[in-house]
Amino acid sequence: MDAIITFKNTDILNGETPVIYGLDMEIFPGDFVYIIGKVGTGKTSIIRTMIAENRITKGEASVCGIQLHGIRQKQIPLLRRKLGVVFQDFQLLMDRNVEDNLSFVLKATGWKPKDEPDKRIKDVLKSVGMETKAHKMPHQLSGGEQQRIAIARALLNNPEVIIADEPTGNLDDDTADGILQLLSNINKEQKTAIVMVTHNRSIVQRYPGRVFLCADEACTEQ
Repeated sequence: MDAIITFKNTDILNGETPVIYGLDMEIFPGDFVYIIGKVGTGKTSIIRTMIAENRITKGEASVCGIQLHGIRQKQIPLLRRKLGVVFQDFQLLMDRNVEDNLSFVLKATGWKPKDEPDKRIKDVLKSVGMETKAHKMPHQLSGGEQQRIAIARALLNNPEVIIADEPTGNLDDDTADGILQLLSNINKEQKTAIVMVTHNRSIVQRYPGRVFLCADEACTEQ
C-alpha cells in the first residue's frame, strides 16, 4: 500500500525559520494519526506544509501524489481538492447559509450542474447529522454544529485524507467528544485517513491512533 503523505528528512519551516528538522513521516490510507506537542513545537507548521501554505527548502515531501518541494502555484488548487481541511475556528463564510457555504466550495473546485452538486451537499450534511440545517446561517448554529458543517465541507470532494488542526479546541468536552466520534466514524466507514493536531492527550487515549510527538525541534512517532 502506498503512503498518501510522505516526508523524508524534511525541515519544517514557520515563515523562514525551521521549527522541526529532518521530519520522517508516512501516512497511509485509513490511518488515524495524531500530531501532539506543546504550543510552539511545530504541530501546525506541519499541517501548513501539507496543504502547501509553508514551502519546503530541504528534504522530500509528497501529499496525495503531488510533490511539495518546488510545487507551482497552479498545482496548489489541485492538491487542496484531494484534501479536506478542518480548522479550530471553523472558517465558515458568515454572510451566507450552510448550503451556500458548501456550494461555494464546490464551485471553487470546478463542480458543474451535471456533477449534481445539490445531491452532494445533501449527502455530506446527512453524513454529519446536519441535514436539517442547510438553510441556517452560521451564527444560528452552536459551535459544535458549526464544526460539523466544517467537516461536511471537508468531505465534499471525497478526500483521501482529512487534516484537522485542533478541531475540538473551541468546544466543551461533550461537544468535542461528539466531533471525535464523528471523525472516528468517517475514518472507519469511509476509510478516509485523518491527521489531527491536538494538545489534548485525553482525546488520544479515548480514540486511539498513531501518535507523532513534536518536541525539541523534532517530530517522531511514539
